[in-house]
Amino acid sequence: MADVSARGRGYRYVGPVELKAAVRAGRSGCLIRSKADFSRWIGERSASELAEPFTFVIGTDGVLRLAPRRSEHVACAGGDMVLSAGEISFARAAGRWAVSEVSNQSTGYCPDTSSWPAVARALDDVELGRPSSFTHEVVFRRCPECQEHNIVREDDFVCVFCDSDLPAAWNVDPTG
Repeated sequence: MADVSARGRGYRYVGPVELKAAVRAGRSGCLIRSKADFSRWIGERSASELAEPFTFVIGTDGVLRLAPRRSEHVACAGGDMVLSAGEISFARAAGRWAVSEVSNQSTGYCPDTSSWPAVARALDDVELGRPSSFTHEVVFRRCPECQEHNIVREDDFVCVFCDSDLPAAWNVDPTG
């Protein structure tokens, strides 16, 4: 396994076990290691595909993987740990492709907003223009009382399932 600590925190899949069980060995999102890889991949997308965001993960190797939006993040990652996961959109600007929107919205991995540097490095590696941070940040927390995963909205750190207080720090995967 790659040295995750040198690249950032690794996130294990914490979503429904049946989704991880459905992941087929050797199948994952399209690896985007270079500008040429991205150009080839984006050139194969239809206008309707480009109108929606794509599923992405950053593997523990620091490489961007892309899949259609309705793909599960765990399938895109081949069931493996990730440095980040979410949704990403692309637009053409000044004659080149750039990231127009990117989030850490993945209820399967629940990555912290602090996973942005791994995303930025992977996008820089393939020479894609990008924003300076997630354009939509999702704050995930696990309730210490009922153990349910929550999305914190409007800085309201209260569990939507049992009304218990949620911690200020990321805690979704205590063993990760």
